[in-house]
Amino acid sequence: MNPASSRRRDQYGTSADETLLDQYLRLRQHTQALVARLNHEDMAVHSVPDASPIDTQADARDTAFAADVISGLSARHKQLPPKFFYDATGSRLFEEISRTDDYYVTRSETALLRNIAAELAAGIPQGAALVEFGSGESAKTRLLLDAAPQLSHYVPIDISADALDQASAMLARDYPQLRITPVVADFTGHFQLPSGAEGRPRVGFFSGSTIGNFDGEGAVRFLVSARQALGDQAALLVGVDLVKDEATLSAAYDDSQGVTARFNKNLLIRINRELGGDFDPDAFDHLAFWNPVHSRMEMHLVSRKDQIVNAAGHTFAFRNGERLHTENSHKFTIDSFAQLAARAGWSVADTWISDEPRVAIFRLEPHESNDWSERS
Repeated sequence: MNPASSRRRDQYGTSADETLLDQYLRLRQHTQALVARLNHEDMAVHSVPDASPIDTQADARDTAFAADVISGLSARHKQLPPKFFYDATGSRLFEEISRTDDYYVTRSETALLRNIAAELAAGIPQGAALVEFGSGESAKTRLLLDAAPQLSHYVPIDISADALDQASAMLARDYPQLRITPVVADFTGHFQLPSGAEGRPRVGFFSGSTIGNFDGEGAVRFLVSARQALGDQAALLVGVDLVKDEATLSAAYDDSQGVTARFNKNLLIRINRELGGDFDPDAFDHLAFWNPVHSRMEMHLVSRKDQIVNAAGHTFAFRNGERLHTENSHKFTIDSFAQLAARAGWSVADTWISDEPRVAIFRLEPHESNDWSERS
């Protein structure tokens, strides 16, 4: 008998004396074959169909998380959507990032909002609903709420139920006259606004340069979806980070206190907790760098060795130095963002720019023509 034929193999066909590279190639082939069996519904990201403080779609989002982890870690170039950063710990870490000296985006945008709050409020109709995409702790929102007492309804939308519940409770205490209807949802997908927001003017708010996390087509799809949700008579306030020197950008995404590194690695901890993973976060390094070709900062987790990990009932192999791409943050010029908005059916009505390091806030209004959907 050929000795090789008697080698014991596990359920993936891996024998004990194979090299790690052999196992890597075999396991990658195995996981890719599993992913190929998933249909469109398996891979879909679901969102709450109607607004409620109660999260009725947690199971669907858990399934989407597992599906995205399986497909992302099985891909030739491993990647995961940045929306999965934001469990309770990730949301807290991001707020900590926003308070570091290196991360200028929140500081610059907050100062700009404070300076222009009265101008923004002047464009908000009486009795309007403010709809915020990716609300987080709603800290910057308070500047708008204070400046625009004519707002009657606030609809914060966030994927993190914990962050949403905490923020909504504090806002309800501080703004008792304001109706607050939190929506636990992935705002990148389709969702329905609560009934209380219907039949009244609506103003969207999308701050923090989160628009930069999408690729070009993804940003257009989001802006189209926002227009459909808000309606043809709405306005949308969007915070955008502007292109600047590489040193400032690199420091912002790899801060000296290491908070961003912990934020990035927390994604692995979340996979371990929610999907039965066995990632060792210390076996990965945080990497952030400027990609001038695509005008974006990129974040990755870099494997420090050849290793095999398990998650969501599957096994994945990483080579030494292999990257898991976890986030893009695109930076814009005034013109490039205006062109992006136009593709989604929005026109720039006003633009405000902060002091250095510069960020911008755009007020968008729907195109008067109806042919914008054909360009999206």
